[in-house]
Amino acid sequence: MRVSYTTAGSCATQIEIDIEEGKIVAVEFVNGCPGNTQAVAALVAGMEVRDAVKRLKGIPCQGETSCPDQLAMALEQATI
Repeated sequence: MRVSYTTAGSCATQIEIDIEEGKIVAVEFVNGCPGNTQAVAALVAGMEVRDAVKRLKGIPCQGETSCPDQLAMALEQATI
């Protein structure tokens, strides 16, 4: 399943996610801090969606949300 999520309140403006059988296959952030977003994408590749949400949800950056937090929100929305 391919998920396209428009973010709110983070440097990244959109997140593209590929999920198969409850696991994250690939993540691509549009905009954002390249080093950080590439690192987050690499770290969650192969991870169970629910585990990624547990680890990333609620992480703040320059406000109440962040690129990782937005990824958690996107994953939650995709799996509801």
